[in-house]
Amino acid sequence: MAMDAADIESMIKEALPDAQVTIRDLAGDGDHYAAEVVSSEFVGKSRVQQHQIVYGALKGKMGGVLHALALQTSAPE
Repeated sequence: MAMDAADIESMIKEALPDAQVTIRDLAGDGDHYAAEVVSSEFVGKSRVQQHQIVYGALKGKMGGVLHALALQTSAPE
């Protein structure tokens, strides 16, 4: 069961309303995505903490419905 890119974006924006989110389907199969997330919530947080916030926003779908997500996070410049 694949996950739609729009669903991923929606879940991230629900948790991080100010986020700029870009999702790309890497394999065309709905299972392998790359996401770039920029949010002021990441200011002062380590890269690991930033990724944990995004994975938390996905509410346990990572590793199940969503097989792989190459994640790039940053605070706005």
